[in-house]
Amino acid sequence: MENAVFTTLCMVYDDQNRILVQERSGTGWDGLAFPGGHVEAGESFTKSVMREVYEETGYQIKNPVLCGIKQFQMESGARYVVLLYKANKFDGFLRSSEEGRVFWLERGDIPRSNMAHDMAAMMELFDDDEKSEFYYLPDHADGKYLIL
Repeated sequence: MENAVFTTLCMVYDDQNRILVQERSGTGWDGLAFPGGHVEAGESFTKSVMREVYEETGYQIKNPVLCGIKQFQMESGARYVVLLYKANKFDGFLRSSEEGRVFWLERGDIPRSNMAHDMAAMMELFDDDEKSEFYYLPDHADGKYLIL
């Protein structure tokens, strides 16, 4: 039996061609990323992403859509799985959290921004409905991955 760690990440976007980003630091995955985090025991994946977005941004997202999966093997041997969602319906008031400062970024500015490692490459999953998996090859120390 394989052990696994489940997490979520959500691209929240609006009708003005902006994406909500979170500036992370001191996490080992520093730079701009999307809100998300660990799925709690017994929690549904969808409820987890809704909770994480609210905790980290103040927004209550509605109808998040699963759009892909990122995965890799951890040094412990466990599979680390990130369920990628996107949502464009939300309520609330934007606020930052301990996880990092959150703010809106023009979609076109993503390539020139200080994105967290592999976030720019993952954008392909958020933007292309024909691709659904970001998979680091088993010895991902060299950074090789596949987008399927």
